[in-house]
Amino acid sequence: MTRPSLALLLALLLGAITLSLRLAAAPAASTTPYGRKLDVPALTEIGRALFFDPSLSASGRIACASCHDPRFAFGPPNDLAVQLAGRDGKTPGLRAAPSLRYLQTLPPFSEHFFDNDGDDSVDAGPTGGQTWDGRASSGREQARLPLLSPLEMANASVAEVAAKLRHGAQAARLKQVFGEDAMDDDARAFNAALLALEVFQQSPAEFYPYSSRYDEVLRGKAQLTAREARGLTLFNDPAKGNCAACHLSQKTPDGAFPLFTDFGLIALGVPRNRTLPANADPRFFDLGLCGPLRTDFQDRPAYCGLFRTPTLRNVALRRSFFHNGQFHTLDEVLRFYARRDTHPAEFYPPGQKFDDLPPALHGNVNTEPPFDRHPGDKPALDDTEIADIVAFLQTLTDADLRR
Repeated sequence: MTRPSLALLLALLLGAITLSLRLAAAPAASTTPYGRKLDVPALTEIGRALFFDPSLSASGRIACASCHDPRFAFGPPNDLAVQLAGRDGKTPGLRAAPSLRYLQTLPPFSEHFFDNDGDDSVDAGPTGGQTWDGRASSGREQARLPLLSPLEMANASVAEVAAKLRHGAQAARLKQVFGEDAMDDDARAFNAALLALEVFQQSPAEFYPYSSRYDEVLRGKAQLTAREARGLTLFNDPAKGNCAACHLSQKTPDGAFPLFTDFGLIALGVPRNRTLPANADPRFFDLGLCGPLRTDFQDRPAYCGLFRTPTLRNVALRRSFFHNGQFHTLDEVLRFYARRDTHPAEFYPPGQKFDDLPPALHGNVNTEPPFDRHPGDKPALDDTEIADIVAFLQTLTDADLRR
């Protein structure tokens, strides 16, 4: 897959992608369906406060930032496969918490995505959307999900969230921005909070600073070391890592810096994480695009096992990888890519390759390089080459997050 081009994404922004993106690109005040001009800087500060507010959860202990820690690129702060939340603050989630950085040009989900690259004949297939399965079309829709999920912030209803907002520290500021009647109606109060959270997550300095050392290389202000340069070459080489097939690494023709994702959904055959409580039931499978959390494609078996490709920016900060948190180091991840098909016994129980998909769906698993090999073949990458790619990936950490 190829990443959405900047030209197409700009067209979406100018059309009807999301209100918050229009606000983020607007002056300090913007006309909205609320019938008044909204103060975007004030809305950003409200969103920031709500993002760090644990009182919005049923347990009173879980904030958005609990799972999306700014010190870790708004990703998980630990090596847990899934985070603990729920009404008791101890309930394991279903999927790993993704990073919230570099989602500013993420398009809404589409079954048929066409790059604006001069060749509209290429259908990139399912692409885009917030969350691992793309089921939320905007940051505002995404913010709704954890607030009401029993595995996350676990509020029982919109009314429960609205009641917390009315009695919370941001009530006065929400009224100031949205109007004195903003808190009178449950849905109106809830939507105001969602909009504030969405606008906060469009803050360039915090969510897409483009301040990594690799960005400085692209600006001509720094150079990669010999090892990092070898890693980048291997990363891009279709006969070696072929990582750039989904994680674009070069500036686009119009000069946009790479996001290291094409936002496409793909089935990789990641091994089953048997430590997850949901997987204790052998009949349960997390099938991504076709369920269980997303329900509109349950009758589309060709979509089962597909999950959205995450950005690799700041990936060196993560300590759990893939949708189920099965791996915990970049070395493990790259070994899986290089050896999944040449040495399947390293990752799967005997005779159970692709053990986190029902056998009838194994045909959905990607077989493009480096997944085009067979037992007994030489892996696409050796240990030294894997270490070189890891060294390159470490150049993608933003300046404010470097340890």
